[in-house]
Parts: sequence; C-alpha cells; structure tokens
Amino acid sequence: MKRLLMIINPRSGKEQLKGKMVDILDLAVKAGYDTEVYVTQCQADARRVAREKGWQFDLVVCCGGDGTLNETVSGLMDGPRMPALGYIPSGSTNDFAASLGLSKEGLKAAEDIFTGSDFPLDVGKFGEDRYFVYIAAFGAFTEVSYVTPQDRKNLLGHQAYMLEAVKRLVNLKSYRMRFETEDRELEGEFILGMVTNTLQVGGFKGLVGRGVALNDGEFEVLLVRTPKTPRDLHSIASYLFMREGDNECVYQFKAKHLKITSPESVDWTLDGEFGGSVAEVEIENLKQAFAVKKMC
Repeated sequence: MKRLLMIINPRSGKEQLKGKMVDILDLAVKAGYDTEVYVTQCQADARRVAREKGWQFDLVVCCGGDGTLNETVSGLMDGPRMPALGYIPSGSTNDFAASLGLSKEGLKAAEDIFTGSDFPLDVGKFGEDRYFVYIAAFGAFTEVSYVTPQDRKNLLGHQAYMLEAVKRLVNLKSYRMRFETEDRELEGEFILGMVTNTLQVGGFKGLVGRGVALNDGEFEVLLVRTPKTPRDLHSIASYLFMREGDNECVYQFKAKHLKITSPESVDWTLDGEFGGSVAEVEIENLKQAFAVKKMC
C-alpha cells in the first residue's frame, strides 16, 4: 500500500479546513494510501517533520498557507529523498496555489491531488540552508502585498493598489547593494528587490514579469532603485502601472543565480515570512527540484 504523510497547520487562514478533514482523509483511503497525519504545534514544526519523516513516504500533502508550504518543501529538501508533494491551500494569500491553478476549495484540491499527475517545479535556495518556493524579497514595499486584505485588493484593483504602494516609496529605507548574475552586475541604492518564481505576488499578477515558467530553471528578478527626484518617482510609478519600455530606476530580468552583497544586513522575506537578515547571500535556482500533484 502507498504511504501518505499529511502535514496540517490548524491555524492557517480562517481554519476553514477543519470541518473537511474527515472527508479529505476518506479520499486518501479510497485512493489506496496508508495515511499518517501530523498537526503542527509551532513555527518550523512542519519543516522538522518533513525533514525527519517525509522521505519515507510516497506522497506528502501540505495543508496550510504559503508559509507552511515553505516549511514543508524546505524540510523535504533537507531529506535524503524527495517524495511527490500535494498542496491543499488554506492561507490568506496562497500565491503559489493560484500560480499553479490549484483549487481554493479543500475537498476539490484533495481530489485533484489523488487523481492528478506530477508537475515539476523549481525551488530557490537562499544561502546555505534556506529555501523558497516562489519569492525572496527585500524592502518594506513588499509588505504592502501582505498587509492589504484580499477583499480590499479585489475592490481596489491593480492600479489603485499600486498607487497605495507608490505612496510609500518616498519614505522607504534605502539599501546600498550589489547584484551579480551569470550575465550582469548592478550596484547602487535600492528600495525593493524581488526574486520570484510565480505568476503573482500578494494576490496580484501585475507585480511579476510576463512569460513566466515555473520550471525553466530561471528566476524573474525585479529591482527598484531609490528615487532621487520627483521625475524618478514618476518614472517608477509609470513603470509599475503601465509596464512599458525601459526604465532608469526599474530593472527586470531573468537569472539562474545571484550573488548579493551589502555593507549592512538587509531583512529578507521568503514566501511571505521573515527569512533572516544578511549582508551577503547567494540565491540559486534548483531546476525542477520537486514535483507537485495537480490536474494538468
């Protein structure tokens, strides 16, 4: 019999999965899985369990938000073997699930896992021992995506949301940083940086580049220089709104590997959670490092 480990974060989102877990487990049994369930007790618990036990199973299913997913994938990356992964999203943003077209309804998401196929995906490695599934970012600007409630995002729409973000540009902390990739070097003062493998960030699709592939071995990189004049501020706002042409303050490109250095430590966000404060870090794309079960 196939073996399944289900890792559940009971505090994720609005706890909407609690009333559906019996039906989800019933689907697992009917699909032929000998199922073991673990309910996380604290932060980083999902990573520990995935690292210690995940490799022993044919399938690991994560039930939670993007933070729980990050922990689960990180734990599996630490283990000796990578099983297939299923994801039943129950967080407040669920960027990864939206990018993959996974159902927001728990029971339907479970059905798709047990009847779907393996879809290979890249993983980002951040430094020596951290990973991210879809985004590594710095700059307080990135917080706008996560502190704005989804219903307000829906009401505002992309342009109004970006206007709210642009209002914060003037007062944001600036970081002196150097970026080295396989084909370019950039140095200067920056207020925002995003290294992504996703179709949306914080519930919005307009924050990442076009032509994104989730398993091509490349990140989409967005860097915004510190505005020094009202014209710079206008230029940044216009680019974020219209996404047209070249821009002296905004850089957008693809990269497989980045080396990033700064005279001072910079706070980073990994998949929407605090990822540490570092002055130097290397970010590497691990091409098709795992596979998620989904309807193709």
